[in-house]
Amino acid sequence: MRLPKYSIGMGDRFAHQGPAQLDALIRARRRNCSIAPVWNKSYREHAITGSRPEDVRREADAAVAARDWTDAYFVDADHVNLDTVDAFIESSDFFTLDVADYIGVDPRAKDLTRFVEKYKQYIGRVQVPGINRLLSVSMKTLVGVARTFLSAVKEAGRIYRHIVEIKGTDALVVEISVDEADRPQTPLELLFILAAVADEGIPVQTVAPRFTGRFNKGIDYIGNVRRFRGEFEENLAVIAFAVHFFGLPENLKLSVHSGSDKFSLYQPMYKALQKFDAGVHLKTAGTTWLEELIGLAAAGGDGLAVAREIYRIALSRRDELCTPYASVIGIDPARLPSAETVDSLTGEAFAALVRHDPACEGYNPFVRQLLHVGCKVAAEMGGRFTDALEKHADVIADNVTENLYERHIRPLFLGDRP
Repeated sequence: MRLPKYSIGMGDRFAHQGPAQLDALIRARRRNCSIAPVWNKSYREHAITGSRPEDVRREADAAVAARDWTDAYFVDADHVNLDTVDAFIESSDFFTLDVADYIGVDPRAKDLTRFVEKYKQYIGRVQVPGINRLLSVSMKTLVGVARTFLSAVKEAGRIYRHIVEIKGTDALVVEISVDEADRPQTPLELLFILAAVADEGIPVQTVAPRFTGRFNKGIDYIGNVRRFRGEFEENLAVIAFAVHFFGLPENLKLSVHSGSDKFSLYQPMYKALQKFDAGVHLKTAGTTWLEELIGLAAAGGDGLAVAREIYRIALSRRDELCTPYASVIGIDPARLPSAETVDSLTGEAFAALVRHDPACEGYNPFVRQLLHVGCKVAAEMGGRFTDALEKHADVIADNVTENLYERHIRPLFLGDRP
């Protein structure tokens, strides 16, 4: 199974927006840009919303049928490990292997020795085409990379082989995620991570490194955009080098776990992808759930009442909802409006509060982050929330399609300026 050059991870917390998401990709296809949809939902998100992996498969298949989509599409078992993967194997064909817990775990001595012996030929200075400097490799470098990442790659191998035993080798796409590491990987570290992946025999098609800066949930990138672009370009060069020298799949590409809405990065990423003629996988999941809230608010009446209630409860349970996401949110409690203030807002004012439009005076990124992690509140409403989604489906779908196409696809995949 081969992942196309461009793909996008489209999370859908409540499995209602598959057709609306596909409509955005259909609009891109009309401009001769083919993007493969990948519906993704993690074990944690299933636990929060009370869904199961097979629900995602049903949603994807139904959306594809509804829109007569004939191109490739995938269902991602997002951020799985050996403890959680079994529930995903039957319904998924894309597996994001999360091995963050094994980063920094000392490998077995014989594994470390074997790795260093094999790659000591690179000690010295390595010229990677596309990087305008020589990469300096020492014995200390090799040992350091092995001590930090080899156990994680070995664990990825164990997860991969477990899936293959059940599913077979031709029925899946593999992504390896190291984006939840404590610090960004250097291009040199990524190079030897990929060497270790090749040694494990994992036919990895996407790799998700950690970049500098903050990728907070639901808001734009916080950091030095120029520095990010340099890292992104160097990682693209490393991947091309690793494909050639380590025999990895030729369609191997970067995966960017954005936390949604990293608008300031899309133009630099587009230019880098054109420069290297490279593909990319973008995960931008939570933005769809927020568009559901925006659509409910804009619909007014009972839709607005549901949106207000979700904010009111989320505000009262802020610590509980935010603690699991502490490393990827940054909320100033003093900047969160009171429940009474939000209850007094019109539907359009509530929508403006949440909609990611920094030029809008009413936009509040702290509210947006709180609601991004507040989908648990909506899940606890059960049928009351999903009934509202169905009642106001047309308004919500327009928001979902417009957001995905205009704010994400056009700048990243088509190169259009916002």
